[in-house]
Amino acid sequence: MSDYILDLRKIVGHRPLLQVGASVIVENHRGDILLEKRADNHCWGYVGGSVELYEAVEDTARRELYEETGLIARELTLFGVFSGEGMQYVYPNGDEVSNVDIVFLCREYEGTLRKQESEVEQLAFFPADSLPQPISLPNRIPLARWLAQKKF
Repeated sequence: MSDYILDLRKIVGHRPLLQVGASVIVENHRGDILLEKRADNHCWGYVGGSVELYEAVEDTARRELYEETGLIARELTLFGVFSGEGMQYVYPNGDEVSNVDIVFLCREYEGTLRKQESEVEQLAFFPADSLPQPISLPNRIPLARWLAQKKF
């Protein structure tokens, strides 16, 4: 979680905050998607995190991708901006957020896959027709749109 959000939490406690995130849906050459099993809620989702004050969202996406997976994005393409009722979430610790998630696609990357021990339990690529369950709530709407674009 970003320092900015942590600082705000000291003031507002668990009350809902507007949280802007940048996320990355990574696809390999077969079109499989990289998902991580999160350590906080034990659900699967794509890579992402909170935007820091004055940080460009593309920089956040690249930073989070590297921190959580060891991969370096060579190219990011804007996939969509997701917000509203379906993007609200309550973290396991009780913190509530209304997410605005700016999601990028990454099909060109380099590096060696390795998980961030403090946040990620598992990392793996999955075919679109075999996604693991459960999917983390804030990732369900963007992943449904990604799945709708796939040809089965």
